[in-house]
Amino acid sequence: MRANDFINNLIPPLKFTDRVKLALSWMEEIRTDILPVVEKGTFKGFITDEIIYEINNPDLSIAEVELLASSCVVQMEKHIYEVLRISSENQVSMVAVLDKDNKYLGVVSEEDAITAFTDTISIQSPGGVLVLSMFMTDYSLYDIARVVESENAKVLSSFISTDPLDDNKIKVTIKIDQMELRHIKATLERFGYKIIDHYEEEGGITSDQDRLGNLLRFLDI
Repeated sequence: MRANDFINNLIPPLKFTDRVKLALSWMEEIRTDILPVVEKGTFKGFITDEIIYEINNPDLSIAEVELLASSCVVQMEKHIYEVLRISSENQVSMVAVLDKDNKYLGVVSEEDAITAFTDTISIQSPGGVLVLSMFMTDYSLYDIARVVESENAKVLSSFISTDPLDDNKIKVTIKIDQMELRHIKATLERFGYKIIDHYEEEGGITSDQDRLGNLLRFLDI
């Protein structure tokens, strides 16, 4: 699931010499509110319809516009996880993809990245999410799964991230195939695991917004 596998070829890049009115025309045609700007193979940033409306000068060239999120990029071999993280950090709905020479290849939209994840069973399936805090030396997915399975449940997927409240610890996020987490939480705590957060889904994911919320909570980004 590399970034370059999900490049959206229907989203064209603008050039510095293009006019603002062309950007707005393209946005209306492909139904987006944001477009990348590329000059001689180098990604320069994004322009949005909000910027265009604030400028209120359709004949202005793109070169004269202050662009957004010039650092909102990922290398082509990066996992789709990274696309979502960068998109979330920059609060931009697209991420530019670069090759090994930092040349522009295209963009991955947040929507396409979400779809890539929600096509997997661990995100589509109803269930709950638990977030555990522990030292890396204490981490064993086998041991965690064994405790979960003792409550007739399964670990569908897991994700490890650093704990921002304690540099010496990690956060382990696990997706479980059960929506009721009370007994599983109690059993994990009885075995000495510290649970710092949990999310109990009501059922299947039915909308893009719901899918994004569940996905970002799972990835903790």
